[in-house]
Amino acid sequence: MKSNFDKCPVVEVSPESRDCITGWESICKHLQEFIATRGKTRVVVAIDCYHGVLHKETEAALRKGLQPHPFFNSTSAFLPEMEVSRMVYPDVTDDRIFGFMTRLTLEKFFDEKKLQALRKDIDAITNGVVVVYGEGAAYVAQNADMVVYLDMARWEIQLRMRRNEVGNLGVNNTSAEFSLKYKQAYFVDWRVLDKHKVALMDRWDFVIDTNKPDHPKMITGASVLKGLEKATHTPFRVVPFFDPGPWGGQWLKEVADLDRTAVNFAWGFDCVPEENSLLLKFGSETVEIPSINLVFNQPEALLGKRVYEKFGAEFPIRFDFLDTMDGGNLSLQVHPTTQYIREHFGMDYTQDESYYMLDAREDAFVYLGLNEDTDPKRMISELKAAQNEGGNFDAEKYVQKWPIKKHDHVLIPAGTVHCSGKDSVVLEISATPYIFTFKLWDWGRLGLDGKPRPINIEHGEKVIAWDRRADWTRKNLVDRVEKIASGDGWIEERTGLHEFQFIETRRHWFTTKVLHNTNGGVNVINLVEGREVIVESPKGLFAPYVIHYAETFIVPAAVGEYTITPHGESAGKECATLKAFVRTEDIINGYHSLV
Repeated sequence: MKSNFDKCPVVEVSPESRDCITGWESICKHLQEFIATRGKTRVVVAIDCYHGVLHKETEAALRKGLQPHPFFNSTSAFLPEMEVSRMVYPDVTDDRIFGFMTRLTLEKFFDEKKLQALRKDIDAITNGVVVVYGEGAAYVAQNADMVVYLDMARWEIQLRMRRNEVGNLGVNNTSAEFSLKYKQAYFVDWRVLDKHKVALMDRWDFVIDTNKPDHPKMITGASVLKGLEKATHTPFRVVPFFDPGPWGGQWLKEVADLDRTAVNFAWGFDCVPEENSLLLKFGSETVEIPSINLVFNQPEALLGKRVYEKFGAEFPIRFDFLDTMDGGNLSLQVHPTTQYIREHFGMDYTQDESYYMLDAREDAFVYLGLNEDTDPKRMISELKAAQNEGGNFDAEKYVQKWPIKKHDHVLIPAGTVHCSGKDSVVLEISATPYIFTFKLWDWGRLGLDGKPRPINIEHGEKVIAWDRRADWTRKNLVDRVEKIASGDGWIEERTGLHEFQFIETRRHWFTTKVLHNTNGGVNVINLVEGREVIVESPKGLFAPYVIHYAETFIVPAAVGEYTITPHGESAGKECATLKAFVRTEDIINGYHSLV
């Protein structure tokens, strides 16, 4: 069946394409016209940047188009590279994968003497257009007459890192190993620049989408904020991205209509707002911005008051795909407890998760929990021996293996040893801290780069819940589906998650319209059965929104009531959605009584 999966979902902001200026020549001309409206003989323009901008090409285009005199670079006032490296080291650490969530701010990257000298040089210019460009430009030029912000999608930054086009903040390390650059960006650079971005949002005169350096797009800061505000009053999707892996499968190629010549696709990131993008549509033009901007700018309307109070400006729910169809097993792994992740990595909550089986062959299985007779010391000893001596680890000797089928839901609270096997497709529903996976065994294989993948037994052995044996796992974690409500043409079921986890999931089977309500908290939903459905407001408060099979969409807390109905090819047929939301205390207490 032909794929109907939308890989470029948009948020409609304005019917006017003229709200979006494209190409460096037109952008610079528009900026010059705006500068002229200032009516001043001296105009200071701060052109601030997020991590990942291709500075050489961008600077050249701005110098040619604006012809400023002079053109200052904010990073000329940064600390020397050696000092930057020493400053970030406690957060970056020597570990290949894990670091500590930094508390640094962008101001710490500046050398105070250089900064004051640069500000003095800027103040000395009394006529013309003065441009201050680079990361922290608006911090250097604190009283700038204009602020232009160059934004970047996190996924595009990662691709540029892989191509050795960009390095880390304040250092020249473009040729460093990708995993090390990514780690430093995740734990330091993005945290630092996000804080700076949040402080600037209300000062943006213009925002430039620099994801395609040869085809930049500019809109006003007001238009961006308008788009973000509009997104909180309608269901919407973020822009998915996909990546191959050593265990990857072939299912996503067909369902999401991806490159058939690619070796595989292991991951499909369909709702990870910290890394996905948001497409804002202006007439026939679309502007790509990081979807995390929405979380930063509209946290309460998006998340709801109670969720925002609990998590701050963070999106706590993640949906992604793990495709092993015609592939291999994932790594045998475990996630840290809340106490461990807080003490060792500076995170406030951990990666509790679950596997919803979107598809599965007859022989599909998962590893989950431990066998009743597992000896912890012997298991760890054999894991280390297999890793250090190049031997084999007999997973079934220690870890329980469960057969699974399509639409089963397997719950995985932190501390539970687990692994999805080959020939299945997992819709992974989890809390957001998504890189904190401690691999215990990877079946002796290499990554796609031909190098061994990092194994984290030294972390993993400290967080394994050794009391989660087969009997406990069967009662608490394997397909704990419970019917809780029904009506004419629909059934609602609770499918998880475990009482240790803060995410609740509800599955609806339906042939007719089903009424939902956000109840003051953000909902994340995937269409797990059926070709398409339509999401509507009973009061006509947002435009009808069509969702296709396997697509994940977000319903902001501010939406309130909404309905989902089989639509198009699925009209009159049975469909199913899986909805996740953060439990309130009332829900948690009620759920505890059922465990």
